[in-house]
Amino acid sequence: MVSEETIAKSNLTLELYRDNNPSNPRDWDNVGTMVCWHTRYNLGDVNGKKAYGDPSKFDVWWKTNGKGGVILSLYLYDHSGITMRTQPFSCPWDSGQVGYIYTTKETVIKEWGKNGKFTHSSKAKALKYLEAEVKTYDQYLCGDVYGYVIEDSQSQRIDSCWGFYGLDYAKQEAQTQLDYWIAEYARREIEAQRDNVY
Repeated sequence: MVSEETIAKSNLTLELYRDNNPSNPRDWDNVGTMVCWHTRYNLGDVNGKKAYGDPSKFDVWWKTNGKGGVILSLYLYDHSGITMRTQPFSCPWDSGQVGYIYTTKETVIKEWGKNGKFTHSSKAKALKYLEAEVKTYDQYLCGDVYGYVIEDSQSQRIDSCWGFYGLDYAKQEAQTQLDYWIAEYARREIEAQRDNVY
């Protein structure tokens, strides 16, 4: 593996790597349901063609069953890799709408409702949450998932963790653990010196 970044500090070395086997965030306990139509990729949670036929039939289903729910369109850009978001891409040739992500009124009330009621605030929170689910899924699709390994001066692994979605988040968590181990090794050294004195 080739590291994305190396930090050497206080006789410890942190290596940040791309996670080549991340878990699919659509397998997590999500609030939203992704319905996608694509001929080459198996995307989201539900194969739209198998479940609904064409997108117009889903639209009819949503008008009947989605009253009070929250829904966003999904767009895919396919060029030397794929990326997804909830707004259209500027390139009309390699991108287009690929589906929807939605959650029901009942789920919105359960997760964010006030006194069991659907409010503007609960709707706004649901939309923000669905956007976050799409962002995490996009990080998965783009390979923007990382892990870190921390080794001591003898190249012995003392810590590692994987499955951080987003490079900035991975760096932040890795740096926190590196700082912890620097402090821990300093504490051990002080204790060892104290033991030698006595």
